[in-house]
Amino acid sequence: MRQVTPLTDGWILHHPEGTGQALPASVPGCVHTDLLAAGLIPDPFLGRDETEVAWVGRRTWTYERDLPAGGSAHERTDLVFDGLDTVAEILLDGRPLGRVRNMHRSYRFDVTGLSGRLTVRFASAYDEAEAVRAAVGDRPGAYPEPYQYVRKMACSFGWDWGPTLVTAGIWRPVRLEHWSTARIARVRPLVTVADGAGVVELAVDVERTEGGAPLDVEASVGGVRARARFEGTAGTVRLRVPDVRLWWPRGYGEQPLYDVELTLFDGEGAVDSWRRRTGFRTVELDTSPDAHGTGFTLVVNGERLFARGVNWIPDDAFPSRITRDRYRRRLEQAAAAGVDLVRVWGGGIYESEDFYDACDELGLLVWQDFPFACAAYPEEQPLRGEVEAEARENVVRLMPHPSLVLWNGNNENQWGFRDWGWEPALAGDSWGEGYYLGLLPRVVAESDPTRPYTAGSPWSGSWLRHPNDPAHGTHHSWEVWNRRDYADYRLDVPRFVAEFGWQAPPAYATLRRALPGEELAADSPGVLHHQKAADGNGKLERGLARHFAVPEGDFDRWHYLTQLNQVRAVAAGIEHWRSHWPVCAGSVVWQLNDCWPVTSWSAIDGDGREKPLYHELRRLYADRLLTVRTDGDGDASAGRGGGRRLVVAAVNQAAEEWRTVLRLRRTAVDGRVLAEAEPRCAADARTVALVEVPAELVPVGPEEFLVADAQDPAGGEPLRALHFPAADRDIPYPRPEFEVALAPEGVTVTARTLVRDLLLQADRLDPEASADRGPVTLLPGERVTIGVRGWQTPDLKAARAALYCVEPAG
Repeated sequence: MRQVTPLTDGWILHHPEGTGQALPASVPGCVHTDLLAAGLIPDPFLGRDETEVAWVGRRTWTYERDLPAGGSAHERTDLVFDGLDTVAEILLDGRPLGRVRNMHRSYRFDVTGLSGRLTVRFASAYDEAEAVRAAVGDRPGAYPEPYQYVRKMACSFGWDWGPTLVTAGIWRPVRLEHWSTARIARVRPLVTVADGAGVVELAVDVERTEGGAPLDVEASVGGVRARARFEGTAGTVRLRVPDVRLWWPRGYGEQPLYDVELTLFDGEGAVDSWRRRTGFRTVELDTSPDAHGTGFTLVVNGERLFARGVNWIPDDAFPSRITRDRYRRRLEQAAAAGVDLVRVWGGGIYESEDFYDACDELGLLVWQDFPFACAAYPEEQPLRGEVEAEARENVVRLMPHPSLVLWNGNNENQWGFRDWGWEPALAGDSWGEGYYLGLLPRVVAESDPTRPYTAGSPWSGSWLRHPNDPAHGTHHSWEVWNRRDYADYRLDVPRFVAEFGWQAPPAYATLRRALPGEELAADSPGVLHHQKAADGNGKLERGLARHFAVPEGDFDRWHYLTQLNQVRAVAAGIEHWRSHWPVCAGSVVWQLNDCWPVTSWSAIDGDGREKPLYHELRRLYADRLLTVRTDGDGDASAGRGGGRRLVVAAVNQAAEEWRTVLRLRRTAVDGRVLAEAEPRCAADARTVALVEVPAELVPVGPEEFLVADAQDPAGGEPLRALHFPAADRDIPYPRPEFEVALAPEGVTVTARTLVRDLLLQADRLDPEASADRGPVTLLPGERVTIGVRGWQTPDLKAARAALYCVEPAG
């Protein structure tokens, strides 16, 4: 059988080239993390020290260790790198073994009978990118860095939420593999369901040391075994598993997983084996035209889904630091927030098996971008061959995972070609279209025909329409954040919103750790350095000013209000789009996570702390959601009897019908109930029920609002929707009055007046503390207990100081 020798220990890193100084190196790892461990560079995540380490990405770096002899027990020994970042020459005692130029691939070298000093010499990714640009010509992009000329994680070069930390190193495991006769080189598992049975077809490629004696392969799954004979280097074995249990996304059923085992035999016994887990399910992408345009609906096991999604970026600017436990923790956070789809964004990486394993187990659907984002990508060599090789390898690598349901060609590149001035600048030069509409769909169709492919996001399905047409296919809604008020999310109903979002700063404790010694202010040097979006703070302030009086010189108040505005913005979009199911079939929030401490669109900040948006997602993505929307023409705030209708939407994504009585109250901000009604509401499974608000309950003017309450048959707290017809800055709120008491595991607040969007910032109590909910609005007399974990020394005065709410303007 094949024997594996990990090559994890004993590596050294020469720093910098030419000085002779050698440092201990961690493998997997990267140059930055080794320099950090040696105390030779400051932490680039702190203060403005990112700029102090920019030189690292422009140097040549060399890793070395001894390569042990393979011994005589096996005929062949291979040196296998699962990932090299990015441009490197591999040598043994000074003799070249090979050269590589792609972070997204693995590499294998025959070192049979060899030993000696193993050297991996990394060139600067900048040097490689500039050399390729000189060869193929300049191409436009959204950022000035040359990331489109090298097959490397694009956001290493910085993004509008990420630092510029251009890495190099042996970023995934490396090992020796010793084998004889033959080895399993590749297994392409096609997993389908037919007539209640699971079908597994394993296309197997083998590599031989010599000769062509017959080989046997035996496969097993779900108690079923099958055997086939190979005369050459490729063959297929097929299994049919009766009465399989289907794998479902979370919220729709369970996630049973089956072990698939494959063993290769020669005449004397087993010589190699391959094992994976898989799940049985069907997946389709319905892009049928209809009265509203062209749909984009995921269908799993015949069930049409409204995708409750988040966009995923690399969880660390140094991906080699992301452990299996960290993947699991972050994805469990996503699942706990009601998420059922995670889009792996195209400026990052194909994630490790640990990521997809966790998604399989948690029932999180995965939309996988190929790594192309926000730039025109040359299609000439050497890039074209690298693109095809990485695509073929990763499509097959990820095929066993039932969570993977969609391949996507790129992020925003068709949109950029059409709208961002690329088309005239290119003047006919290649820019990636041949990848997205030619090469990549061909690779997917040949290797993984069980999954759908879409050419890009956004993409309307045809050049006959604008790439970002909301009525066709996927849509990215960025005009709102960049230029408009978040109320404008309600102006149209896209078929599938694959990106939208609103910024907010990270948790207070995260900023405090990242900016040691700095007096925090919205425009302090460190805060501005940890804001990478163009005019990011300007957009935050303008978005805030449309709804609140912007606090001057009060950082704590600014911090609370900008986080609250993020909650309000995302809620405006998701509530509207979910209420329009099935015309709209998904919302994918930009973004779940961060790769360092930064002001961004994330729900979980760079230290792993949950921002208020995270807790709001738990409400917005619950199976049942209550919201208020305005239908028709005219101005709903102009008064009762106007041209528009105020409607309560009961969104029911559960498998059971929802029958409830709505309690509707037109309420004054001073607490008086002005009118009320209790209409019945019935929403069938996976549908939306609409109940028109009676004219006498429609709020008039800024001093009134509508409260809609309903019971969730699944239990827990009642569902509530609020409709205020005016911006907070125009509402004559009373001065908030409430009582605070310590509870056994948290804080209890009792309202004496209307208390709008009460938020406990638990990390102000203790950096390790966290609350179990985000902003909550209390009517007079209502009470809430906010659970707090990790608070070592509960104190009533501290609790009061950590509570924030909306206050009257002026």
